[in-house]
Amino acid sequence: MSETLYAVVDIETTGGIPTKDRITEIAIALYNGECIIDRFQTLINPERSIPWEITRITGITNDMVADAPKFYEVAKKVVQMTENAIFVAHNVRFDYGFLKEEFSSLGYTFTRKQLCTVVLSRKAFPGLRSYALGNLIQHFGISVQNRHRAMDDVLATVDILSRILNNDEGKLKAASTINAGIKASALPKSIRNEQISALPETTGVYYFYNTFGHVIYVGKSVNIRKRILQHFRNTDQKTDKFIAKVADISFEETGSELISLLLESNEIKALQPEVNKAQRSKDYPYFNYYYTNDQGFICLEIDKSNNNNRNGKTILNHYVSKAAARRSLYQAGELFSLCHGLSGMNECNAGCFYYQTGSCTGACLGKEHPETYNERMKEAIEHLKKSFDEDFYILTEGRTPEETGIVLIQDGHYRGFGYLSTDERNLPTASWIDSIKLFPTNPECNQIVHSWLVKHPETRVVSF
Repeated sequence: MSETLYAVVDIETTGGIPTKDRITEIAIALYNGECIIDRFQTLINPERSIPWEITRITGITNDMVADAPKFYEVAKKVVQMTENAIFVAHNVRFDYGFLKEEFSSLGYTFTRKQLCTVVLSRKAFPGLRSYALGNLIQHFGISVQNRHRAMDDVLATVDILSRILNNDEGKLKAASTINAGIKASALPKSIRNEQISALPETTGVYYFYNTFGHVIYVGKSVNIRKRILQHFRNTDQKTDKFIAKVADISFEETGSELISLLLESNEIKALQPEVNKAQRSKDYPYFNYYYTNDQGFICLEIDKSNNNNRNGKTILNHYVSKAAARRSLYQAGELFSLCHGLSGMNECNAGCFYYQTGSCTGACLGKEHPETYNERMKEAIEHLKKSFDEDFYILTEGRTPEETGIVLIQDGHYRGFGYLSTDERNLPTASWIDSIKLFPTNPECNQIVHSWLVKHPETRVVSF
């Protein structure tokens, strides 16, 4: 039986956001469960300045990294040191996330099984006040020369890992953490355990590819890893054929559930995956609108979407079919006790069908005053309307604690999303647009935002 190798890693960085900040130092110790058999450390030129506050914590200055190698110059060594080993770090998401981002910028997909000594320490040493590395160093009396320097923190993490692995129970806990959920899954033949282990347990959008590299399914979840494992566990005759086609997986973390819903909708329409049939339509050939007739009643109507038909009309929403447009008007009529003759469902020359059956109060025959009827109709319009009357940002969770996610609503529609750092959040809102990734407008995203605001009235909104 081959020995298990642990690549214990620590990095220092210019900040806490992998997509914006860069690595300034990396250290790796290859540990076989008994002793360190190899080690590597180097400063890294981040190709940007190091903030004073970071220098104060780590002691790494701009002068120290000026002549250091850039990441691409040490990337091969990092791959070699971590290959066929468990990637271990104290708060593994941070270190692993930065390395994945660095490799991604080089066009390389970096995937490793991971082990977090924060998670393991909670299981192995219950009852401690804190499981931060500094607290564990103090608790166990571990000798450290330079805290917040990569190799010193690596050696402290090796010490903690050795204490966990020092007994059979600790080894079992480590093994179960590494392989959690994988054994119970029937993975497609092209998917490796390492790929599953590399999936984050965070909110975002994920993609399934076939052997030709085409996206065949796009999904979203508040726990990407857990949801993908569910796909592979919960199969039946119909889904078996779909799962068998999966040859690769990728993901994009969003931090925010709202942003994941919006990104999923846009990606399905852009990529046209074969499995997401219900959401693929990019065409919305019908719309409903409202107007006031000669008798003073507000009326609803359906029309086919083209420039001439849309011109001058107060449009409420667009639909993929006439049946979908009619269904929305019918539901509004039932919910707000509207006359179906005045809401685009029936002719009402001699009273609508529903007046004849007793369901309509007779607005179509003038038996109800327009003012009374229109009060209900205005409520129905608010219910049906999927565009927006003002411009605003929605503030939501970011991908890290230091980030804020933002969703842009402008000119009546959802326009895109982005992320702000703490400093950018304090800038005037006029500058926030620079952080927005724009997408084509589609009525489905408007509806997603409307529904989110109704279900989450506590959502932070900033008008501009």
